[in-house]
Amino acid sequence: MAIRSARGARPGVRRGLTVGTFALVVLFGATGTGLAVPPPPPNPSDSDLNSSKAAANEKAGEVGRLTNQLAQAEGKLSSLQDDLELKQEQANKALVDLQTAQDAATQAEQDAQSARTQADTAAAAIEKAREDLKKFAAASFEQGSTIGSISAYLTAQSPQDLLARAQLLDSIGGSRLNALDRLQQAQTDKSNKDSAARKALDVAQQKQAAARQAKSGADAAQSAAVEAQQAQAAQNTQLEANKSSVEQQLYAAQSKVNGLQGQRQRYQDWVAQKQREDEERARQAALAASHSGGGNDGPSGGSRPSPAAGSSIEAVIARALAQVGLPYAWGGGNASGPTRGIRDGGVADMYGDYRKIGFDCSGLMIYAFAGVQSLSHYSGYQYTSGRRVPLSQMRRGDMLFYGGPGGIHHVALYLGGGQMVEAPQSGSYVRVTSVRYGGIMPYATRLIG
Repeated sequence: MAIRSARGARPGVRRGLTVGTFALVVLFGATGTGLAVPPPPPNPSDSDLNSSKAAANEKAGEVGRLTNQLAQAEGKLSSLQDDLELKQEQANKALVDLQTAQDAATQAEQDAQSARTQADTAAAAIEKAREDLKKFAAASFEQGSTIGSISAYLTAQSPQDLLARAQLLDSIGGSRLNALDRLQQAQTDKSNKDSAARKALDVAQQKQAAARQAKSGADAAQSAAVEAQQAQAAQNTQLEANKSSVEQQLYAAQSKVNGLQGQRQRYQDWVAQKQREDEERARQAALAASHSGGGNDGPSGGSRPSPAAGSSIEAVIARALAQVGLPYAWGGGNASGPTRGIRDGGVADMYGDYRKIGFDCSGLMIYAFAGVQSLSHYSGYQYTSGRRVPLSQMRRGDMLFYGGPGGIHHVALYLGGGQMVEAPQSGSYVRVTSVRYGGIMPYATRLIG
């Protein structure tokens, strides 16, 4: 190193000698011939400098205005993105509610069909009993008695036997009438059940129609939110392009200023004595040397206390962390793992979520807590699925929610130490990130402990 440094210093010495010699030649002439001083570099006028500075300041002001506009637009886009996420979750809710209503209507239809079949069977049994009774009465009329057949009397062995057979045949006729009464009562009961089942079916179908209408409204609101978000994103893109263009113009204007100022500086340097340049270089070298030292300060901070978490909490967190890196897919995820996303008619479709296998935010929670509790595929229902605790008391394994007056639009799983795992949004992946407190709900939801 010492040899290399010595060699590296020699060219500098030669340059210093050359410049000094050149300065002497310029100032005092060479070999007595009186060489002329080189012509001065261009010296821009004050008017040129002021004009270029004014142009640069104008462009800087325009960049500032566009920066402010872009900041406002980005804030609006962020708000629209939150609203879109809310609408997507509300569409999720409407989808869950519609499926529940459809299942109830299907069950009610099956119950009504069963009740109708039982009522029809009872009616057929009554009709057969009536036919049998008619035949019995007709046979009795033809024989001139109520016993149904004269042979019962002809074969009697004694008056007592004859009386017993008459009572028996009379009892048979009465039992037929009693059986008919019982069948008629059974028909009445089954008809009542049929009526109740039909009424339940009507109610279920009404709820299904209401759920279908709610889903249609949620889909329409989501589509409107998608249009607003896309329009704002397009406006942001245009603002960004305008800002970039003006920044290029500012750069050109500043370059012009720098160029004119450089010319002025070179002219002034030409006027100054050359030895002052050498002195200034030496002074700058000394100044640089004085600033070359420094220390390394290690990071400060105390260790975070380990959260008291049971095996169930750790199992939930392990299931969630095992999904890190999987794609976000709107509508994706169930208790068994990642599933194919569904169409939303907007942002999710634009990112092709319906072709991806992955999770959305609430789907990730369904999978994580599958061994503990069954959760609905809607973050709003998940928010009320357990005990709510203030954020100041949140601990590892709690669910954190984001939303506002309009409802919940996002959920994540708290890991402790200011970290959480989440499925953020279309185009992204399941990730571990720092807890965001903007838009966070005041309570965490605890399902374990």
